[in-house]
Amino acid sequence: MDNNNNNQIQNANQNENENEMKNLEKKVTKNLIKDYSNLLNGNSFKDFSIFVEKEPNTFEIKVHKSILSSRSPFFNEFLRDRDQINKIFLNQFNKREMESILSYIYYGNISFENQENLIQLLEISIYFKLNLLKEIIQKKISNSINYSNFFQFLFQNRNLKSNEIEIKCFELINQNFSQIQNNENLFNLTKEEIIKFIQFKQEKKEIFQFDFFQFLNNWIEKRIKSLKLRKYKHKMNAKKRLFHSFFSLFDKDSISKQDFDKLKQFDIFLPNYFLIDIQTQLFQDNQKEIEETKIQIEEKFKQELETKKKELEDKLKKEVEFLKINFISK
Repeated sequence: MDNNNNNQIQNANQNENENEMKNLEKKVTKNLIKDYSNLLNGNSFKDFSIFVEKEPNTFEIKVHKSILSSRSPFFNEFLRDRDQINKIFLNQFNKREMESILSYIYYGNISFENQENLIQLLEISIYFKLNLLKEIIQKKISNSINYSNFFQFLFQNRNLKSNEIEIKCFELINQNFSQIQNNENLFNLTKEEIIKFIQFKQEKKEIFQFDFFQFLNNWIEKRIKSLKLRKYKHKMNAKKRLFHSFFSLFDKDSISKQDFDKLKQFDIFLPNYFLIDIQTQLFQDNQKEIEETKIQIEEKFKQELETKKKELEDKLKKEVEFLKINFISK
């Protein structure tokens, strides 16, 4: 009994010591954040200036070389062989954005109160090569993308080329395609974005419905119109080249069977191999239908034959019984 009590007391003391150590560690981290925050907000030992925004509204932010170079690969590379340089001009960024990034560089904290500047913060995190912050902001943006803003984020992402943002936008386009197929924003997709969307759907092994090919045709028509080609022949050749560039990506198995033959209306623009695939598929479907019809007819004939046979057998049986009765009575 005494041993059990001693073990319980030792375990309780050990847990208490562990909790005390955790609290001390939290206190150290909290004090460290506070110290670096004071360092950023104070004026002591600052030996470098960042100038943001364009003249005449240029704003100077004083910082520490040692902290910048240790926390940001961009500043590390910039300052490594520039001991005498004590300033940098980053006029493409504004004061608020730069202060947000510096708070992260100094003590790992950044505010996301303003959802509208997430793309700008992502752009800055990429510029300063802050990979962990980049992942955090991408996740934040991905969680904030919805039906009402996915086109906006997709277009803003063109310079940043974030795969996570692009995939989230493609998912929403895919889910709502039937509702947005005539949306002007959809026709503002670039050729590269349409190609990526096709690849995205095929990687998910999803079927393309005919409304997508109708959109593709309308998108190509608008693109050809914007080229302002005068000769009809040139327009047709340009349209054919665009159709070929898209249809070379498709696997016929990714197109719904019921819609496959509808693509024949675009036959003058489709690649020859795709037309052959269509004709082969239609031939196979027809052969299958013929075989199924043949089997159905044979089965029906067999059933009718069995029915007739049974009727004759029953009739013959009755006649034999009748003759037997008459013979016995005589």
